[in-house]
Amino acid sequence: MKDTKYIFVTGGVTSSLGKGIIAASLGKLLQARGFKVTNQKLDPYINVDPGTLNPYEHGECYVTVDGHEADLDLGHYERFLGVETHKANNVTTGRIYQNVINKERRGDFLGKTVQIIPHITDEIKRNIKQLGSKGDFDFVITEIGGTVGDIESLPYIESVRQLKWELGNKCLIVHLTYVPYLAAAKELKTKPTQHSVKALQEQGVQADILVLRTEHNISADIRKKVALFCNVEQSAVMQSIDVPTIYRVPLNMQDEKLDEVVLTKMGFDLEKTPKADMEKWTAFVEKLENAKEEVHIAIIGKYVQLPDAYKSIIESLLHASAYNNKKLKLELILSDKLSEENVEKKLQKVNGIVVAPGFGQRGMDGKFVALKYARENNIPCLGICMGMQTMSIEFARNVLNYTDANSTEIDPSTTHNIVDIMDEQKDILDLGGSMRLGAYKCKLKKGSKAFDIYKKENISERHRHRYEFNNAYKQDFEKAGMLCSGLNVESDLVEIIELTSHKWYIGVQFHPEYSSTVVNPHPLFISFVKAAIEK
Repeated sequence: MKDTKYIFVTGGVTSSLGKGIIAASLGKLLQARGFKVTNQKLDPYINVDPGTLNPYEHGECYVTVDGHEADLDLGHYERFLGVETHKANNVTTGRIYQNVINKERRGDFLGKTVQIIPHITDEIKRNIKQLGSKGDFDFVITEIGGTVGDIESLPYIESVRQLKWELGNKCLIVHLTYVPYLAAAKELKTKPTQHSVKALQEQGVQADILVLRTEHNISADIRKKVALFCNVEQSAVMQSIDVPTIYRVPLNMQDEKLDEVVLTKMGFDLEKTPKADMEKWTAFVEKLENAKEEVHIAIIGKYVQLPDAYKSIIESLLHASAYNNKKLKLELILSDKLSEENVEKKLQKVNGIVVAPGFGQRGMDGKFVALKYARENNIPCLGICMGMQTMSIEFARNVLNYTDANSTEIDPSTTHNIVDIMDEQKDILDLGGSMRLGAYKCKLKKGSKAFDIYKKENISERHRHRYEFNNAYKQDFEKAGMLCSGLNVESDLVEIIELTSHKWYIGVQFHPEYSSTVVNPHPLFISFVKAAIEK
């Protein structure tokens, strides 16, 4: 059984420094040395999970294979490590308190007064150690959301203090801070870092490693100063400088010897530890950074003001573009503003169109307009989740001449409900009929474009939706040339549709973007981008 070690990544000075990227980069470097690694995110907000959070506020809701709605940082973890995450990899304050209150209501505490310490901190520690308890991993790397000093983060920092005491050298703290550059003084200032480390120390936690986010290279003298004032070895003070792509960060942190310092501090003999094999990763980054010719892709969505709402889709397109030796030129188009009058002006120069997922009626008309334009002009088009559903409705309206075709979500009285909550769906839902979440098996029709893309008959993809393609219209669709090429294994629910007469026009009910990684980009995105660059 593996002797699991625990690494915590905390942040100071300001939010959005990239704790998730540093945590994922460290995980990648350790994995490249042959260790089994998993990443975990602790979120201080009181929501039980991000499933009900507004995409404008929180970005995309990522879904794990076991159907958990999670923070978007889990997407970074999977893209970097290529290791599937689960419910245990994302814990919120809401879930911690919910678990403790449920225990109290059941009488598990035998009438004792329930307090932050020890009851909340014990629950946090239980959730942290749950991933390592089975002995599957050499390292569990836990990112603590928020900024040191935030009142919401205090129970998590206290839990780390206790674990550091309990686990000794099996536990290590990496603290990420910001070193601002004052243009007027022409100086990098370390005082915010000193105050951040002091705030951490006041909560009983001493950082073992400091990673300094910066726009300018940090000199040896400044590193020495930070080491002195922050009680950290100089070799453990390293920089993370701004880079054009997040995928360069693991290579930069390897140059900073982050993995070597971590292993040394945790008692490993570097002479007996394999060197990190980053060959495939480096090859990808070089493709990404050296591509000269562009592929112009438009994402049509209702949350485009915050690109993080489509984070996994954007990263999947980046992966696919790089592997096709192209530089991604991405255009985010608000579906609310798209109409018959302006669609040609907005889309005539794009090589491919992605119609994005979403919930609710707003922006649907713009998606219909984009799909009609793509279908009639033979432009490669990928519809994801609601993108497939709008693809179905547009086809029914404009090809099958069901002019009132719609979804029961939008208009329950519609005669032709192309998208509906199906009886077949109710039999396979895990969550009381509310949503189809997580991975489901799908069987592909041999001879279809989908089969050619995946190169196998049986696949598994992740879902997050309530409504399904209405099978009552399947025969009509296929007669008119819209093939239902992927069906759910446990029922006949349609998972993939494709227009046989079109260059590349595919809709998928699932979210392929959740499964695209750096080393294994998703075949649907690879094929879509390839079709977009072909003349």
